[in-house]
Amino acid sequence: MDSTTTQPAATPSLQDLFLTSLRIGCLGFGGPAGQIALMHSVFVEEKRWIDEPRYLHALSFCTLLPGPEAQQLATYVGWTLRGVAGGLITGLMFVLPGAALMLALSWLYAMHGEAPLVAAALTGVKAAVLALVVEALTRVGKRSLKGAGDLLVALGAFCALALFGAPFPLVILAAALVGLARRSPDSSDDASAAADSPRKRDTAVTLLVWGLLWLAPLAASAALLGRDHWLTQLGLVFAALATTSFGGAYALLAWLQQQAVESHGWLEARQMVDGLGLAETTPGPLVLVNQFVGFMAGLGRGGSPGWAMAGAAMALWQTFAPSFLFIFAGAPYSERLRRSRAARGVLSAVMAAVLGVIASLALWFAVHVLFARVATADTPWGSRVTLPDLISFDLPTATLAIAAAVALMRFKANVVLVILACAAMGLARGLLS
Repeated sequence: MDSTTTQPAATPSLQDLFLTSLRIGCLGFGGPAGQIALMHSVFVEEKRWIDEPRYLHALSFCTLLPGPEAQQLATYVGWTLRGVAGGLITGLMFVLPGAALMLALSWLYAMHGEAPLVAAALTGVKAAVLALVVEALTRVGKRSLKGAGDLLVALGAFCALALFGAPFPLVILAAALVGLARRSPDSSDDASAAADSPRKRDTAVTLLVWGLLWLAPLAASAALLGRDHWLTQLGLVFAALATTSFGGAYALLAWLQQQAVESHGWLEARQMVDGLGLAETTPGPLVLVNQFVGFMAGLGRGGSPGWAMAGAAMALWQTFAPSFLFIFAGAPYSERLRRSRAARGVLSAVMAAVLGVIASLALWFAVHVLFARVATADTPWGSRVTLPDLISFDLPTATLAIAAAVALMRFKANVVLVILACAAMGLARGLLS
């Protein structure tokens, strides 16, 4: 049955919401595109706890916020279903399974990261992740492209990012202006949207409570260890990232590498790339790479597993705690905007633009997975683009990625089994070579 016409089911219990969110957190491979598609499949199609227009509206709102949009979307859905308790359940369960696995992988990397067979297995996993991104991009595109206008907005966003290197906020602003110009033609009452504005006092309390919770570990580190201590500096870096990282994980990687590698020397450039590879193989947000950075910083500067755990915890909290603040304070206003024709037009165009953003990230990922060597080149219009060395095309990895895509899209294979199979193929390739 078409999910767009099916009435939402009864409100779930907190136990049902917890178990379902835990399942999503354990299976959320493939980056934000795959996770957004997975949540749509479970929350909208399988459970019917939320209808598709509201889900897409929530997604459009979350893309306007700094930070991991998939985790914010999970929190938004939980808040919609069961208030703050529901938001905490869905948001935490989206992150914690991947964070636990990332912590284990960080420790294994620190102990055995140089092993060739480990690198071979990771190559196979990256092929599976590429297939997941392509499959998710197809699914999200079918739901967000409602006409030629949306397609043009998506193509424009893709070209602006992939060819011209335009800043993500500028792309979103341009899409919003396009959406405002072509606002929804239905006859909904914009005036009613302003009739039930959220209470400003409630918003102020939410901002105060979650602001204090967010910054408490950072303040404690500064008070006990000093502002110049590496743990305090780590917290400051990720707190700043949490408020400026528009455009998803890839948008912040350049700045993060500059801070973690060049400015503070917490880890080497090679380790930074390896950490991204580990994050791409775990469920949950790709910005779990921040946890890896915190772990390696603690291990290098503190010199003990205890400090490594402290660094990972600081990076994890400063990255994800602000998302609860943004959703719990902003979601009531987003629900009010949902009834506005102008707001719906803007968010519809933003959603189309985000599809173009995901496509540009998929292209970036494909280039780095399928080619052993890449380089950057200057364009006539002043931007820089990534170009692969065609001779370095990795045919076995491409073949494995195609096989994984067929298994996922044609035969609806289990995501975890596909990833494990690709890891095994990569390991076998490493043994043979």
